[in-house]
Amino acid sequence: MDYLERRVTRVNERLEEVVDGVEPDALADELGHVALAGGKRVRPAITTLSCEACGGTADDAVDFAVGIELVHNASLVVDDIIDRSDVRRGTPSAWNEFGYGPAIVASDGLLGEAFALFSEDERAMQLVSEAMVELGEGEATELVARPTNEREYMELARRKTGALFRAAAELGAVAADADAFTVEAFGEYAERVGIAFQIRDDVLDATADADDLGKPTGQDAEMDRPSVVQVTELTPEEANARAREQADLALDALATTELDDTAAMGYLRDLAEFVVVRER
Repeated sequence: MDYLERRVTRVNERLEEVVDGVEPDALADELGHVALAGGKRVRPAITTLSCEACGGTADDAVDFAVGIELVHNASLVVDDIIDRSDVRRGTPSAWNEFGYGPAIVASDGLLGEAFALFSEDERAMQLVSEAMVELGEGEATELVARPTNEREYMELARRKTGALFRAAAELGAVAADADAFTVEAFGEYAERVGIAFQIRDDVLDATADADDLGKPTGQDAEMDRPSVVQVTELTPEEANARAREQADLALDALATTELDDTAAMGYLRDLAEFVVVRER
């Protein structure tokens, strides 16, 4: 098991512990259906790596890493209800499996468990609260004031995806007791990575083969989602170039910290490179 896989495994173990402690059993089953169904675990990986890059340990950040993953999963439950998406990560979406009411309760439960993990640290609570405000504003904008050009799309991507990425990295830095400048630099890094991630996601949905991608493609067009391909005049190649620009800005932000070149720092740099070229 390699360096990063060990850390993601630890996050998954802690995530299972949190879900197992939920009452009643019906709610635990609903939370487990959502949170334990797999996923890339990019955000908790960023939290753990950021903590280690700032001089902490993986265990210092594991609760914050699990918390940010729970917040992310809660948002996915709502997204699936809005989009009427039947499937999430190869399994029935929460509303499809349990009904709309239980799915909404599951989303609330995921958020409750997340904030219980953040509650002992005032800075963590503030960072996540700010990210959730951005996420909520992004969701609302998507519904009532859809982007119509590249500038508006980039702002939506920052709010809907970049904000939670930012919080993930900032939480890791906070867990390592980093100074305010370093926390901000890691947040800037991750926000840029999140925007690049979203752009590349949109391009793959429009251009990739479903078998290669491992999930259905063409969903943005079918659901009339405001993807970079739908609301700008950029070609897929030009959109990928925009993602590359964001990744480069992320690397620039990371470099300002002048921290030691550790394994964790190397993985964070690799992530910024990977999100631009990933094929699934």
